[in-house]
Amino acid sequence: LDGIQYKTLLMERSIHREIIVEIVVNVGGVRQVFYGDNLNQYPETRLAELVNCLSGGYDSIFSLCDDYDPGKREFYFDRDPDAFKCIIDVYYFGEIHMKKGICPICFKNEMEFWKVDLKFLDDCCKTHLSEKKEELEEIARRVQLILDDLGVDASENRWKRCQKYIWKFMEKPESSYPARVIAVLSFLFILISSIVMCVGTIPDLQVVDPEGNRMEHPTLDSIETVCIGWFTMEYVLRLISSPNKVYFALSFMNIVDVLAILPFYVSLILTHLGAKLMELSNVQQAVQALRIMRIARIFKLARHSSGLQTLTYALKRSFKELGLLLMYLAVGIFVFSALGYTMEQSHPETLFKSIPQSFWWAIITMTTVGYGDIYPKTTLGKLNAAISFLCGVIAIALPIHPIINNFVRYYNKQRVLETAAKHELELMELNSAEGKAANSRNEPEDFAREGKEGPSCSSRLKVSHSDTFIHLLSEEKHYRTRLQSCK
Repeated sequence: LDGIQYKTLLMERSIHREIIVEIVVNVGGVRQVFYGDNLNQYPETRLAELVNCLSGGYDSIFSLCDDYDPGKREFYFDRDPDAFKCIIDVYYFGEIHMKKGICPICFKNEMEFWKVDLKFLDDCCKTHLSEKKEELEEIARRVQLILDDLGVDASENRWKRCQKYIWKFMEKPESSYPARVIAVLSFLFILISSIVMCVGTIPDLQVVDPEGNRMEHPTLDSIETVCIGWFTMEYVLRLISSPNKVYFALSFMNIVDVLAILPFYVSLILTHLGAKLMELSNVQQAVQALRIMRIARIFKLARHSSGLQTLTYALKRSFKELGLLLMYLAVGIFVFSALGYTMEQSHPETLFKSIPQSFWWAIITMTTVGYGDIYPKTTLGKLNAAISFLCGVIAIALPIHPIINNFVRYYNKQRVLETAAKHELELMELNSAEGKAANSRNEPEDFAREGKEGPSCSSRLKVSHSDTFIHLLSEEKHYRTRLQSCK
């Protein structure tokens, strides 16, 4: 009898140890078997808590999982199985790699559910997560701006409302038809001003002043004055209506606007008052130098062209590739100019007088320009020129692909963000319409309860559902707590 009791005790201990050491997890129909020694490496995770939850009863079990089968000792979870397969790698490899095709924000939510710290996520996957967060924040920012434009704050005075209207009128062409007309007129004035600046340099269209100096035709000067008047009025209205005037003044595009109109007024002052302070020739030279600054107004086109903005962003994101290009060219220019100078010294009519002078030849050769003012005459010099030409083509072609990728990626991203913001607004309008319909049906009941329960609850906020929480849209004045466009 003692032997039978001893065997029974050993069997119970073995079963008890098996229950503790081995657990079966079913996530979205995918079964996984885990052992306690692996899970206990990270005791704060949800799977590690499952190991010791059986002793706490069903309340402890169902606080961790969705369902439990005592017969199979199997825990059930209604979660994403693909994300779960990636997350359990932390127990075997100590790091997590996010599988391609999984939304980074949803994957982050899955990690938080399984109580796995984000520090185990690989750096490359963290980059995708941060990019997705930035996209969602940008969508939320665009939606918030649109909501701010559509909303009317009754507490604002008349000047604030007028200021807001002017800002929309000058800065947001999509807000109304007159705003689009203003944007088109501004674009046309920029083109006209640039054309006038170019046409004014044609000698046949210039006139001669009493001192014998050539100057622009008076008609072109009049057109220029009208264009500058438009640019000045546009800048002043935008500055007055700007919500943040310091940020407005320091913005790059607004600095370009100042540089586009400032030369006209400085030239005007120098022409009328400068003659009393300095010689006439110095005044004319200063005016000519300032007129050259008028080329800055061509950059105003970037305000009305999304393509130019995308190109600027692509170049900013490609500083590393552009730096590599300049480094390759600098090394090649130094090497091939020194070789060209050395190889051409044996020729009596050499054009390579010094290595610094050879820099010019190396630059125009490696960049495939080839003016022909300096060229090699010896056989070795020509061979050196051929090699420098081929190296220049390769050096220039290498960074082109990353720059194009940055351009296409940013352009597509902007289109996706714009579409997502519009989709979000459409869903908000749909929810608002559903909320109004529900309120109209419940209005008699709310009116009857109003005397007993206080204010009516018929104006409850209608929100949509998704996996992504956006703090920017969670403020009460926007009536949003969720963003549908996470993908």
